[in-house]
Amino acid sequence: MLNKMVQTIQRRGPDDQGYALLDTHFAQIGLGHSRLSILDLSEAGHQPYHFEGLSLTYNGEVYNFEEIQKQLTQKGYTFQSHSDTEVIIKAFHCWGVDAVQQFRGMFAFCLYDSNAQKIYLFRDRAGVKPLYYYHQHDLLIFGSTLSPLMQHPCFQKRLNQTGLSHYMQWGYISAPHSIFENTFKLKPGHFVILDLKDQSFTEKQYWSVRTVQAAANLSEEEATAQLETILQESFQLRMVADVPVGCFLSGGIDSSLVTAILQKHSSTPLHTFTIGFEEQQYNEAEHAKKIAHYLGTVHTEHYCSKQDALDIIPQLPEMYDEPFGDSSAIPTHLVAKLAKQTVKVALSGDGGDELFGGYSVYARFPSLFQKLKKLPARHAMLWLSQLIPNTMLSKKSLRLQALLPLMDDSLLYRTASSVLTPTEVKKLIGQHIFCDAVPQGSSMAETMMLADFETYLPEDILHKVDRATLFIGLEGREPLLDHKIIEYAATLPLVYKQQKKILKKILAGYLPPAFFERKKQGFGLPLNQWLQSDLKPLVNEYLDDVRLKKSGILNSQYVNQLKHNLFSGKLTDHQDIWVLLMFQMWHERHFS
Repeated sequence: MLNKMVQTIQRRGPDDQGYALLDTHFAQIGLGHSRLSILDLSEAGHQPYHFEGLSLTYNGEVYNFEEIQKQLTQKGYTFQSHSDTEVIIKAFHCWGVDAVQQFRGMFAFCLYDSNAQKIYLFRDRAGVKPLYYYHQHDLLIFGSTLSPLMQHPCFQKRLNQTGLSHYMQWGYISAPHSIFENTFKLKPGHFVILDLKDQSFTEKQYWSVRTVQAAANLSEEEATAQLETILQESFQLRMVADVPVGCFLSGGIDSSLVTAILQKHSSTPLHTFTIGFEEQQYNEAEHAKKIAHYLGTVHTEHYCSKQDALDIIPQLPEMYDEPFGDSSAIPTHLVAKLAKQTVKVALSGDGGDELFGGYSVYARFPSLFQKLKKLPARHAMLWLSQLIPNTMLSKKSLRLQALLPLMDDSLLYRTASSVLTPTEVKKLIGQHIFCDAVPQGSSMAETMMLADFETYLPEDILHKVDRATLFIGLEGREPLLDHKIIEYAATLPLVYKQQKKILKKILAGYLPPAFFERKKQGFGLPLNQWLQSDLKPLVNEYLDDVRLKKSGILNSQYVNQLKHNLFSGKLTDHQDIWVLLMFQMWHERHFS
């Protein structure tokens, strides 16, 4: 059984597999691992790893492992490998759970302590690495994805209505929820302890960006200089590997900054990779090529075609074994495949928008929300809108109807930025379960950034990159999400960060501003046009009335209305249909 579970994640770790069966007085424990060899490619990095009654299975990288190893060596520990795995287990042996405070990196790991008879599950601070667990009665199953959990004979595949409702509203599911009942995502910056002796199960938080939010008393020049130093050091740590490393280069500020800083301090040209589109409104490849040429990188680009999308879409329900509605998974996987031809590790610019105010909504929405909350006729408008049949309300009217009763800033923002409105979700699945509110920041814009950092970033952006890269055995790394950068950004005044002002000042020292001073483009693709043409058969196949009624989850009448709006040109945003298509494809794969 353990072998069968591990085989489901072999794509994530094609280089080696390992197993350990540990019988104790209190429980039977099975640990499995599928390895992608990045550090110490020898057998010394094999997992599960054992030391002095501790057993570890681990996904990710602790980039500062050599620094921690020096500290442990001074305390008398010896090392047989050049592996961060050995450092993690010996750090835990030395410092216990406090060891995690030393780690700079991305990680999800399980550690079994046979002496204390406790099992620990940890997830990194920003949520770069995923960790799912199923906990029911005396059974605990965990994994990097849902696939291993579903292989266990005791796992019950029952849809979680909260997770389903959240997916329909945002196209992703935020921790701690998942698509299945009794199955959870460990929240970023958290760990859980299962005490085998008394069967107690405890969740604790070891880090939060909220605890470091305070204004720094620095001039803009001082803050810029300090941040640049932190960036340089953090980026260099992400180059630690025993295999080739490259960079995703979109042509935007974040990936350009990562590439520019690393190339300046590299003695050899970096490899950079870009995906382009023939449709100019989606294409940043020309900008990326200019930047690559200026910096002197070895640049490779690929233009995404409709056929590329058609080839990848059938793989998405396997790639994302929880329903996932972000269509940029397609170009993300394409650029990963492009990079895998040359390197085994690729760095991205993810996190810059959430940390440094890059999304335009951070500047536009606060004043709109304040006007909405102070609207004298707000309650009357809500009352009137509820008298009008929902079928007569436009998408904008439905969204306004959802916003009118809300006063909490984070709920306002999350509702405004959702794919489907609460009314639409209720029409589709019969109920709507609202999200948990995110605590307020020092301003509306800070609240929005915090909401995205704790939800959209880990559960959409990072989830997307993790699955798209590791599906083909490529490791993705996010240099801007070093917790030293996150914590420093949290101390800066909003005026330094908004619209990435401070990052632009730093980047101007490496690139002419004309290369990056332009309107932000998302990493999207022309799916709306494709759904109405080449992808139309796929929509008709999976959102067919008979198939919808057979699965019995989505309201077929409402889905048919959305399909009609799409094909008649009335539906201008493809996301509604795409979220439903991805769910139906996922459901048929895992429940048929």
